[in-house]
Amino acid sequence: MMRIIMLGAPGSGKGTQTQLLSKYFYIPFISAGEILRQESKKNEKTKKYIKETINQGKLVKNSFIINLIKKKIKKKNCFDKFILDGFPRTIKQAESLKKHIKMHFVIHLKISTDNILDRITGRLIHEPSGRTYHKKFNPPKKKNIDDLTGELLSKRKDDKKKIIITRLKEYKKLTKPLIKWFKMEDLKKNIKYIEINANKSIHKINKKIILCIH
Repeated sequence: MMRIIMLGAPGSGKGTQTQLLSKYFYIPFISAGEILRQESKKNEKTKKYIKETINQGKLVKNSFIINLIKKKIKKKNCFDKFILDGFPRTIKQAESLKKHIKMHFVIHLKISTDNILDRITGRLIHEPSGRTYHKKFNPPKKKNIDDLTGELLSKRKDDKKKIIITRLKEYKKLTKPLIKWFKMEDLKKNIKYIEINANKSIHKINKKIILCIH
């Protein structure tokens, strides 16, 4: 059994490492952001709730996202093994998750603000799948083209320096107490908390994560 939470600031390489670990261990990954994007397409009421909540800088209700994650796990038939990306983001969310699903590892990618700004401003995404690339550090095989589908890559609208700095401040405010909570859970043997220096290359980071999990 291998249930992993990926934790890291925007631009820490969380999405890239999630994809690499998924391929290495042959386990599916569940992106909270992607779940919300897909859910918002189902009906106007849900779309309005998700959009308004995110635009206000708030988080959707714990019960709402937990139920979506549980459905996704069941649908993918991956209850024993999966990687959770983008959730939990607060202690309340972590406690809510703990009530329903026992997680085994928390991988926390620590990175400097300068490196985050450098990484995000060069980031490219394949919107339908959530795959991420970087012009400098992780470029696609063909310029601005997704490796698997051949579709055009794009930049996220919020990948601008001013917006990034605001997002980082909000992330730190929410995540600092969450990290303390995970460390306490580690002491209680409820989960294994692993801190990784994410200022290094993608390959070195990935190798370190795999060694720590093994």
